Amino acid sequence: MTIAIVMGVSGSGKTTVAAGVARQEGWILLEGDKFHPPANVARMQAGIPLTDEDRWPWLRAIAARADELRAAGQSAAVACSALKRAYRDVLIGTRPDTVLVYLRGSKSLIAERIKARRGHFMPPALLDSQFATLEEPGPDENPVIVDVGGTPEDEIADAVRQLNARKGPVS
Repeated sequence: MTIAIVMGVSGSGKTTVAAGVARQEGWILLEGDKFHPPANVARMQAGIPLTDEDRWPWLRAIAARADELRAAGQSAAVACSALKRAYRDVLIGTRPDTVLVYLRGSKSLIAERIKARRGHFMPPALLDSQFATLEEPGPDENPVIVDVGGTPEDEIADAVRQLNARKGPVS
């Protein structure tokens, strides 16, 4: 049983990669954006960055749902920005079966991706605040790191390969 927290800035491909991992592994997909209360979505649509106080209830809601799945013995891929270490501590904490998957990419590449998106509530203008908030995971967080910039299929395959390598031999 694994909970994979697929993290990165807006436009890095969290939903695409998490959905692909969930599909290939037969896991449940949790889309972190769906856990935002309406007030958070309205703030982002208005181009107003969220504060930590805006984020805590959202992060706790995601962690609670992941804990329900863990208790039921179900694996999941969770698409969630998790930009700060403190946010990841809420989502991962001391859960040994929860793995961080960091989608790493340059600001220029991700800006191009955001410009090409249609129908997403996160405006391109907030990308600067996303990168300003981002605390890249350190070695002590033992992240799976997927460099974005390839095809979505390549990124999904890389994530699945690295996640499976962590499981070790099946006995």
